[in-house]
Amino acid sequence: MTGTSNREIYFSFFMFTADLRPDDTDYTQVLVKHLKALTEMGYSGFDLHIAAGPAGINHALEVESYVHLKKAFDKAGLEDAKFTTNVGTTRTFDPTSPYEEQRRQALSYLKSRVDITSALGRGDSIMSGPFLYPYGVFPLTDSGDPIWSDALLDWMTPRYIAARSVFQELTEYASRKGVKLAIEPVKSWETPPPNMVSEALDFLEGAEAPRCGVTIDTAQVLMESQGPATFKRNVARAVQQDRLYYVHVSAPDRGAIKDSWIPWDIMLGEIEPVYRGPYLIEVFNAIPPFDSSMRMARRRFWRPGEDKPEPDRDSAYQVASAALATLKEQLASFARFRSHP
Repeated sequence: MTGTSNREIYFSFFMFTADLRPDDTDYTQVLVKHLKALTEMGYSGFDLHIAAGPAGINHALEVESYVHLKKAFDKAGLEDAKFTTNVGTTRTFDPTSPYEEQRRQALSYLKSRVDITSALGRGDSIMSGPFLYPYGVFPLTDSGDPIWSDALLDWMTPRYIAARSVFQELTEYASRKGVKLAIEPVKSWETPPPNMVSEALDFLEGAEAPRCGVTIDTAQVLMESQGPATFKRNVARAVQQDRLYYVHVSAPDRGAIKDSWIPWDIMLGEIEPVYRGPYLIEVFNAIPPFDSSMRMARRRFWRPGEDKPEPDRDSAYQVASAALATLKEQLASFARFRSHP
């Protein structure tokens, strides 16, 4: 690839919400306004977080609510927009549980998320996120002490083994639905392993799940990986196994992409020659629950139509527009370098 004309760039709705509230028709119109504004900027797709819901929720009804949400998007003239999803597992829906019944519940939950992804993406989409081990659920000893380091990694070993059969069945199901599964490693202060791309790849190899891949997130790699050499090996390993399904472009502080500490030359130097999927620009806004879960001290990017305008501060749209321009500029610069090294 020598240019950026065919490169798809998506935008994460973590800028606006962690819950789409698909049954709330008034809020759907707010989502539509954001989608149209971002489409006009030049984004070709969007990543939507699918909230977990309470234990005992009817998954079939959840799926139907997202089917209706997609119809509302289409009716609003957004039928050409592409969608991926962000999914996490929970303490209730835990595929690594030592208890078979709980693993079956997790499988049912994850299948419903595949169905939602298929409905939004119409059978050609990606389900990404920390959906192997429950996000943010740190294990404790019987005395209530946290488990870290060697003890944590040893504790995870049987959990990975327990999850193998779940992922074998899940990946077969997702394949039939036309959905790619991409496990996203997330940094260790947010959640237990897998925290690194190599750990996710190790699990997938052991699980014998050839139809499941990984997401590489620039922020996660910068804050959790072991350096450029390891990053290079992991990209090559993922590509060799046909598991590099998604790339998230995110600043280390999870804020604005423009003028951030992303080492573009290293990241694009390894990814761009071998990756043909969409890039996702991911900005976490200082909104619930991210403001508390990520301990955000920075101010919110005000959301047009939702927050009070702050003329002296950047809006969500301004940050999104600048991020798109920055990524396009970096891709074009890399393409020029490859053409004239």
